[in-house]
Amino acid sequence: MEPARALSSPQDQVFSYPETLVARSQGRPKGERTRAQVQIAACEVLEGKGPQDLTVAAICEKAGISNGTFYIYFADRTALLEDLLIGFVGFLQRTMRAASWAGADDPERAATTAYYELFRQNRGLMRCLVHHLDSFPEAKEAFHRLNRDWLDAVVTSIQRRLRREGRADAVPREELLRRAYALGGMVDQYLSGLLLSEDPALTAISQDRAAVLDTLTLIWKRGMAI
Repeated sequence: MEPARALSSPQDQVFSYPETLVARSQGRPKGERTRAQVQIAACEVLEGKGPQDLTVAAICEKAGISNGTFYIYFADRTALLEDLLIGFVGFLQRTMRAASWAGADDPERAATTAYYELFRQNRGLMRCLVHHLDSFPEAKEAFHRLNRDWLDAVVTSIQRRLRREGRADAVPREELLRRAYALGGMVDQYLSGLLLSEDPALTAISQDRAAVLDTLTLIWKRGMAI
């Protein structure tokens, strides 16, 4: 899987999914705008509540619509969340690909920076993906597919480099994939503790954003070093 070719710089990227929904709905028919309005409201409510506490009433109040309007677009709260999370997973994948391509000089740091910002600017949605996916089977499969595709792309890139260097058999593909899965899990746990659970001890040593990105990038580079 090749990264998407992004023409803009990383600084131009939008990492907030609600902002993307707003931009995507502009100029669209009223029904599409209202549907996006419901999704955006759900994102905002999720910033302060877990998905188990999300209610149709809270979403409608935030969106400024009636309960009846909600049910025109979604069968229930679970259907909304499933749809929202599937869309968010696609957004994650596109954003990570674009960041990696735009940061070709240091793709590991570019991708790490993008993932950090995606976590930070979409905490409610990331909380659903990290802690509550069992309740949303279609979104769970989409997220697992995202992980598979992304880690496969990382490993394929390393293998291409090894072939160019005449070291194609230096490390088996299975070993590289095991490393990639383990490293990805470590990064998820770190960012979850810092940005979702807000672990006081972790927060205390993570005030310097650049230093955090240095650490997480170092983990990836050393862990995947041949």
